[in-house]
Amino acid sequence: MSPRRDRQSARMRIVVTTPTGNVGSRVLRLLVQAGVRPVALLRDPGRLPPDLAGHVEPVRADQTDRDAVLRATAGADRLYWVNPPAPPGSDPMVQHRTCAAVVAEAASVHGIGGTVFQSSVGAELRTGAGDIDGLAATETALDRTGTPVLHLRCGYFTTNLLLSADDLAAGTLPTPWPVEHPLPWVDPRDIGDVAAARLLGPSWSGRLVQAVHGPQDLSFAQVAELLAELRGHPVAAVHIPDADFRAALLAAGLGAPEVEAIAGMAAGLTGGFVAEQPRDATTTTPTTLRSWAAEHLRP
Repeated sequence: MSPRRDRQSARMRIVVTTPTGNVGSRVLRLLVQAGVRPVALLRDPGRLPPDLAGHVEPVRADQTDRDAVLRATAGADRLYWVNPPAPPGSDPMVQHRTCAAVVAEAASVHGIGGTVFQSSVGAELRTGAGDIDGLAATETALDRTGTPVLHLRCGYFTTNLLLSADDLAAGTLPTPWPVEHPLPWVDPRDIGDVAAARLLGPSWSGRLVQAVHGPQDLSFAQVAELLAELRGHPVAAVHIPDADFRAALLAAGLGAPEVEAIAGMAAGLTGGFVAEQPRDATTTTPTTLRSWAAEHLRP
């Protein structure tokens, strides 16, 4: 990068949402290391790492608060937007619709020069994929603004395996996905790398879509075999039928909209679904599931 380009990047006002999440925290730190002083939009600025003090402009805002988001994004050159999880007991689709309206208005009112939206593989279906339908609706809302937008269609997060830590200790890997169904497993840190590169990179016009597929598609059966090698004890992938999975979620206290959002993803993305973006140099990221698991899931 030329010195002139370095100065231009450093002057950019880049707003980052969910800056303490698995992806957002990576984006924030990479921007700081690139010489940018990013705006961190979050409900509790006290959650930012202490070493980022003075390098980041924290702004207290809830992403469902239209006025707060419009104030925080005023003058923004680029925006990294992630729809935050819905509060427990609420309808995830209502949360997505609210966030979609807020980010679309911010991009349109301020004429933001580039919005990078963290979407998901499966959003291209538009309906029938549970929680991903809310991301599809956000894509559509941003597309309608006519402002430059890039949808990152991410694969299955390796960090989802952390939710199965107790089951893994007992030798099982339960999943509502068919155990032989291949998924593009991706390390959230790699998504952050792609997002930061696009936020700092050349300007673009119109609508772009870029998948983030990780290095390899793996089934849960293959993942269980890999984890068994790393952990030194047998691990078996166990399929949970859709009806049983939904019943377990209801028994855990989730409401019907929450159950549909969670269970609908596996139900909607099996049975012949093929991602719209092929695996190529633009969609393949480097961190293997084996290397991620060796760091995070060893006994």
